[in-house]
Amino acid sequence: MSSELWKEALRYFPGGVNSPVRAAVKPYPFYVSQGKGAYIYTEDGNSLIDYVLGYGPLILGHANEYVKEKVIEQIEKGWLFGIPSRVEIELARKISLHMPSIEKIRFVNSGTEATMNAIRLARGYTKRDKILKFNGNYHGAHDYALVDAGSAASEFGVPNSEGIPQEVLKTVIVCEYNDLQCVEKKLKNEDVAAVIVEPVMGNMGVIPPEKDFLKGLREITSTYNTLLIFDEVITGFRLSMGGGQEYFGVSADLTTLGKIIGGGFPIGAFGGKREIMDMLTPSGKVFNAGTFNANPISMTAGLATLEVMERENVIEKTTYVAEKVTEELERIKYPHVINRVKNMFQIFFGVEKVSNATEARRAKKEVYLKFQVNLMKNGVYFPPSQFESVFTSLAHYDDNVISDTVLAIKKSSELS
Repeated sequence: MSSELWKEALRYFPGGVNSPVRAAVKPYPFYVSQGKGAYIYTEDGNSLIDYVLGYGPLILGHANEYVKEKVIEQIEKGWLFGIPSRVEIELARKISLHMPSIEKIRFVNSGTEATMNAIRLARGYTKRDKILKFNGNYHGAHDYALVDAGSAASEFGVPNSEGIPQEVLKTVIVCEYNDLQCVEKKLKNEDVAAVIVEPVMGNMGVIPPEKDFLKGLREITSTYNTLLIFDEVITGFRLSMGGGQEYFGVSADLTTLGKIIGGGFPIGAFGGKREIMDMLTPSGKVFNAGTFNANPISMTAGLATLEVMERENVIEKTTYVAEKVTEELERIKYPHVINRVKNMFQIFFGVEKVSNATEARRAKKEVYLKFQVNLMKNGVYFPPSQFESVFTSLAHYDDNVISDTVLAIKKSSELS
């Protein structure tokens, strides 16, 4: 039973979990025994239609048969070499084909590693120390990103983590998302190595860029010889096969990826223009290394996932599911606003609009939590935090899954 497992987990893990957002489930986290398709199955014998999907990686759903088959084939060949293997080239070729701004790429093991190394590389290339990020954008759990951060950092009230030296914090400039005037002012007055941004804010709920915001960032950064980093850990291969860059028609100097490109296994990557990437060791003087970099299991699962996406029109099918679900959410009588971009969305209660982190934090979290708990009682799992995204998968492209979700929303929408 989950209650007994939770009691034991509190003995071994800080806060009872190994990533803080997992503790946001009320009254305590449930424990999963299995996942298949659109469903997760708990140790308590319950099934839930899962709209969290590992916080984004599982765009095909749980335990996709083709991905599983390919992973098993690779396991039979071996699962760690510390030596190059063919599949890493195949995955790199596939990514570069769909995201042409990525001329060269380095595989790492998490989105955190990807953004950390992209920032280091930007500093090494420009010979500047400062970076600019946006309030509520989450770029992983490292010192240079945990400043006004979203995701679990905001959920648990620590957008600025303790333990980060003040000298490090002085190198990070923060503007409000969608505020080009702030960016222009900061880059005009200070030498900034890079601006890092989520093309769609996915760690503060879902907050889309306003018209011309991303194009404006591209123009301003080019004017001041500052690199533009798109953090596409969430949006890569979700908004389009070319990520946010293809969807919005804006190219970045460096791009960070994760989640979907690992097919549910640990993954991160950063890539970009050849002359920038060649600054990395062993060809350059910016260091990166890792025992598990380009791990063949993650490479195989990621390649298999992208192959399915190419064959089965996954992005449009997942977007269709999101449209149907948000249509029902719109009928909720409690005042709310829904932000959706393609197949990722979130509902905010008690506010009329959410265009940045400050506005997102004004939403009534307690109403969202009540709604989320109601949904769980009715067989649907939305994120336990207001500041996460709701995701859909290919496995949700099913009449029964959609109708059961719509019915659960109807049953869960009494919130006054």
